Amino acid sequence: MAAGVEAGTGAGAAPRLLVGALGLVQVLAWGSSFYLATVLARPMAEDTGWPLSLLAGGVSLGLLVSGLAAPRVGRLIAAHGGRPVMAGGFGLLALGLAVLGLAPHPAVYVLGWVVLGLGMSATLYDAAFSTLVGALGTGTGEGVGAGEGVARRGITAITLFGGFASTVCWPLSAFLVAQVGWRGACLAYGGLMLAVCLPLILLAVPRVAPRAAQRVLAEMPALSQSAPPTRPILAGPQRLQFLLLASVLMVAGFLATVLLIHLVTLVQANGVAAADAVALGMLIGPAQVGARLLELAFGGRLHPIRTLLVASVLTALGLGLLALDLPFAALHLPAVALLLYGAGNGILTIVRGALPLALFGPRDYPLVMGLLARPGQIAVAAAPALGGLLLDHLGAEVVLGLMAGLAVANVALVGVLVRVGEGRRRSRKHI
Repeated sequence: MAAGVEAGTGAGAAPRLLVGALGLVQVLAWGSSFYLATVLARPMAEDTGWPLSLLAGGVSLGLLVSGLAAPRVGRLIAAHGGRPVMAGGFGLLALGLAVLGLAPHPAVYVLGWVVLGLGMSATLYDAAFSTLVGALGTGTGEGVGAGEGVARRGITAITLFGGFASTVCWPLSAFLVAQVGWRGACLAYGGLMLAVCLPLILLAVPRVAPRAAQRVLAEMPALSQSAPPTRPILAGPQRLQFLLLASVLMVAGFLATVLLIHLVTLVQANGVAAADAVALGMLIGPAQVGARLLELAFGGRLHPIRTLLVASVLTALGLGLLALDLPFAALHLPAVALLLYGAGNGILTIVRGALPLALFGPRDYPLVMGLLARPGQIAVAAAPALGGLLLDHLGAEVVLGLMAGLAVANVALVGVLVRVGEGRRRSRKHI
């Protein structure tokens, strides 16, 4: 039996059920939160008269709240396992969607996104990855080597599911709006949280044994106010690795959000028609999924830190090609650029879950994931407004150049992270 999991829950016997359930709920969780306004914003504005800036601001606020809540969510998962935390998160998503669907006033709409932000922090990738690692029995530090390999494959599989969130939920949202209006669509998604996602979590995710939870609580840094922590977390070289990784993920998240939100404007900067820009943008999704499939098949041969380097180079190449002032009439160059970028971004999502496990170990994994999520989510929350501001004042060509420069700087940061990691591994061999 996997350590830290109650007998009879089947954690060791049913990893496929666990991974499948976590993957399926990611599709609906992303589709009903992060991707919700993509389809619903226009019908909301037409029905209520609320400005689009307010509707988009609600999404940014939700992402900000999610980032601020992420460290606390990580502590809760470390102490109690992912089952109660993710179950509560889907309850919060259902409540937030109900508030949105019934909102009579913009202030209530904004409140709905605050609730959704709390739910997002407890249901999206970071929470799912932490839940997976703990449920597979690696959360107590036993069987680390084998557990990391199983967890990495599970993380990859979960991201494969999540990659179809927009593909599934954008058409579903459009159908719901056509049938029951945007308010009915919000309520329908809330119903799916309670009728589909919540039962899947309760069925597939094992409970943490009370004794294991008590041990984690006793050792957890900064959770108990009555006694100092019994062991440090992220001290010395580990802290430098954490800061480097947090910086890399923050920059990558910012770039991904700016490109997603302002894709058409950015691609049009080189003379591409709007319709062609939209068609080109559709290449990113398949590129992400294809790269994740390759990672699932061959990624285990590379240490996750090397995989991060590959992902960062691909995203930098993609953004660099977009920023080049070359003829775009044939559409070949932007297509290659977006395919490269999509592949890099798809792999990066996997590394975001696998690399912290390799660098910091399974014991503190939920805590580290929560701490890593905060700066990244704040950057993602700021990206739509900041990207729009830069486009208004500098123009798309300059913004593309800045994005390419940031992507290259990220490659340099990953290079430093590789060097630090290799130095730590060499020092441990000599001990």
